[in-house]
Amino acid sequence: MSSSSDRPVIGVIGGSGVYELDGLTDTHWKAVESSFGEPSDELLFGTLDGTQMVFLPRHGRGHRIPPAEVNYRANIDALKRAGVTEIISVSACGSFEEELAPGTFVIVDQFIDRTIDRKESFFGTGLVAHISMAHPVCSRLGDALEVAAKETGIPVHRGGTYLAMEGPQFSSLAESELYRSWGCQVIGMTNMPEAKLAREAEMCYATVAMVTDYDCWHPEHDAVEVTTIIEVLMKNADNARHLVKSVVPTLSARQSSCDIGCHHALDNALITAPDARDPKIMEKLDAVAGRVL
Repeated sequence: MSSSSDRPVIGVIGGSGVYELDGLTDTHWKAVESSFGEPSDELLFGTLDGTQMVFLPRHGRGHRIPPAEVNYRANIDALKRAGVTEIISVSACGSFEEELAPGTFVIVDQFIDRTIDRKESFFGTGLVAHISMAHPVCSRLGDALEVAAKETGIPVHRGGTYLAMEGPQFSSLAESELYRSWGCQVIGMTNMPEAKLAREAEMCYATVAMVTDYDCWHPEHDAVEVTTIIEVLMKNADNARHLVKSVVPTLSARQSSCDIGCHHALDNALITAPDARDPKIMEKLDAVAGRVL
């Protein structure tokens, strides 16, 4: 594992359609064991213009794992063990706003978590922690992604709330209208608890939500169908790979730990007294929380 103050190691979590990265050299797939079970797949290690990169297909190669069955804890723990310091999370989503048309990339800054059956924290009985999620993503990464998207010619919208639903079914019309009334911009199935866990692991995290459809609220569009989504998804995947390649030089220029505070998110989060902490839990958390333990 590398320190957050060392040269950045950029991790990319690829969502639907993004199962590899272009331009990587010296590549090799490697299994990384986690204290929290089996990650979605092996990790792809490589370099991009001299920057260390690690790629993880969220659903596994071939898209084997549905959103609710992804082992998010193992994925984030494995990336941390691989030395990753910042994560670009790429995922497909539906849009709740007319102007956020299919093909638009939304750089999310907030979440509403409606998932119901997922392990949402690395911590628990034996070692309790309460981490702030007021600002759940790294604005430094968001700034860099916005600039890179515009330079690459990708339609991009900065800011917005991502409604994380359990799935695997898409929304009912009533649900879609409810989430729109809440002021959400996009809806997806995978960024929670991923964003929470990345913050607990003291990793910079940013979401690039790639719009594939209008969910089911739009009166001039059919209900969401997988075939339609896949067509847009493939075009989005190409743009996502271009975006990652464009943003890496900016992210690799960081000289010290994140000035937004992502790399010190646990500073005031642990509440269990040191003499009451379970050694077995501490051992599992050697990667995630090693800095403060």
